[in-house]
Amino acid sequence: MTPPAAFTLHGESVDVLRTAIEKLEEGFAGLPPADAGAPDAAAMEAVLLEAAERLKDNFPYFHPLYAGQMLKPPHPVARLAYALAMWINPNNHALDGGRASSAMERQAVAGIARMFGWDADHHLGHLCGGGTMANLEALWVAGRLHPGQAVVASSQAHYTHGRVGGVLGLPFEEIACDARGRLDVDALARRLDKGGVGTVVATMGTTATGSVDPLPEILALRERRGFRVHADAAYGGYYGLADNLGADARRAFDRVGEADSIVIDPHKHGLQPYGCGCVLFRDPAVGRLYKHDSPYTYFSSTDLHLGEISLECSRPGASAVALWATMRLLPLEKGGEFAGRLSASRQAALALHAKLAADPRFLVPFEPELDIVVWAVRASSATASSALARGLFEETGRRGLHLALAELPVSFFDLTGAGIARDRETITCMRSVLMKPEHREWLDRIWRILDASAGAAR
Repeated sequence: MTPPAAFTLHGESVDVLRTAIEKLEEGFAGLPPADAGAPDAAAMEAVLLEAAERLKDNFPYFHPLYAGQMLKPPHPVARLAYALAMWINPNNHALDGGRASSAMERQAVAGIARMFGWDADHHLGHLCGGGTMANLEALWVAGRLHPGQAVVASSQAHYTHGRVGGVLGLPFEEIACDARGRLDVDALARRLDKGGVGTVVATMGTTATGSVDPLPEILALRERRGFRVHADAAYGGYYGLADNLGADARRAFDRVGEADSIVIDPHKHGLQPYGCGCVLFRDPAVGRLYKHDSPYTYFSSTDLHLGEISLECSRPGASAVALWATMRLLPLEKGGEFAGRLSASRQAALALHAKLAADPRFLVPFEPELDIVVWAVRASSATASSALARGLFEETGRRGLHLALAELPVSFFDLTGAGIARDRETITCMRSVLMKPEHREWLDRIWRILDASAGAAR
């Protein structure tokens, strides 16, 4: 399999990078030579060829026939900008280690904040290694503001919240989900009645099903109860730009800017290399919680160093340069090319869902809210269905279509109506993440493989 043309580095791209490197080197032309010795080209080639051979032991994550996990190719401009920045290898901890890349990070983060309706000058945020670190920082701040009080999230929220709670010593509790995989607001209200809740996590796109928690209802409860709202939009955050969300998801994404903190992962739908996460705080005054002194680091400027508002110390400036370049090429605006890519992915998910819903061999729980589709295989019982799903997963892989499995509550499905015995509380389902816009054009091919595999796997 070869990568789609849009994500292939052609000779023209290499020439563009070479020209950019020459432009960069002009800025240091006055320095005296500092030849560290020419690298051994033959030895490097041998090592790189060995690395290429080792990397063959992977799934084709870049290809539309890979629709298993949340893996999306970085945009070529992100890869080229990252490579360009590596000529300097800036560190966005202190300005002395990454002046230009720190400024680019602030601009990129401000652009993300504007996407959520926040004033570019009245928020606090930075990039970090990924959603886990971003959520850790958001909950660390929440714990400092509400010491000893619990963090609650839905039972379908990412497992990182419970793990982070353990790291930070914060009480963490799960709240039940409704039949669509979203936080159950009535269950949340009952838990709030008991007191002791400091932060409610609203998941804007769960990792299993892409379900979007009912943020407007959560915010209404906040008005009466006074807890903190953290929007974990690591996966779904960019979908506020899409023009084809369902009514409930649209209402939720329109209110994300009212959360106290937001996490989003540019290395998912933001077309960035791993790892690139982002944490944002609506109130910039939380920066006081980060305050520390490092006289051997923060000596070159009285301006804000990004390390002064981050729990991480050394951070790759190249990630900031890649994100900045991508956002310059593809602005975060409704109706733009970037937004159109998201809409295309959701169209693909809706189309696959419709095909599955019309096929008597499969059972779908609910319409996808983003671009993740899940379905069960009809059988006599949940146990038998789970076994068939595992067989179908293996068969599609043999035929070149790479999907995933998910263990979901049986309450998500109408097993009784489908004549499936409920002999266990969870059911192993098929799961497809159609996050590449190319999936829309490849859907017929995907369906043909799935159809043939379903016949062969029984």
